[in-house]
Amino acid sequence: MPHTIARPEVTPQEANPPGSTPHTQSSSSVTIPVELNVNGTTYALSLDPRTTLLDALREHLHLTGTKKGCDHGQCGACTVHVNGRRQNACLSFAATHEGDTITTIEGIGEPDALHPMQAAFVECDGYQCGYCTSGQIMSAVALLDEAIGPDDADVREAMSGNLCRCGAYQNIVTAIQTVRGKR
Repeated sequence: MPHTIARPEVTPQEANPPGSTPHTQSSSSVTIPVELNVNGTTYALSLDPRTTLLDALREHLHLTGTKKGCDHGQCGACTVHVNGRRQNACLSFAATHEGDTITTIEGIGEPDALHPMQAAFVECDGYQCGYCTSGQIMSAVALLDEAIGPDDADVREAMSGNLCRCGAYQNIVTAIQTVRGKR
């Protein structure tokens, strides 16, 4: 049974200790209560209504496996699962996800019990610098439940929303096809 964890926000005194220069405040100091179910745990947060799901995960819940690449939905580094479907976390507001089930890279495996896709990425060298890897793996895991053709070209098309600056595409496709049983 999931449990709720309240994450207190930093108080102004903690953010600006006496004698320090105060941080510039945004034009809006309005916050709203938001409950997010992330990796099986419900978190009660107080967020600026403009907070993206990506920023809520990284800055408020400290789940930093989901990466901020372009912040425009063009690279896929921020891919998470929302209700089992892949989604770019930088393109939606956190408040719109109350009641949704959100899964991040931290929620699909453990260091001593990797998800089969994580293990295949390691085995097939499906990463180089590693920056895009969490988004690539999250898309690849979701792809397993989608109607995707059997060929490498089908996988490349299905993964086209995830960019790799290092060009590890062939190894990424090999890892995915290994898990799909196509290799």
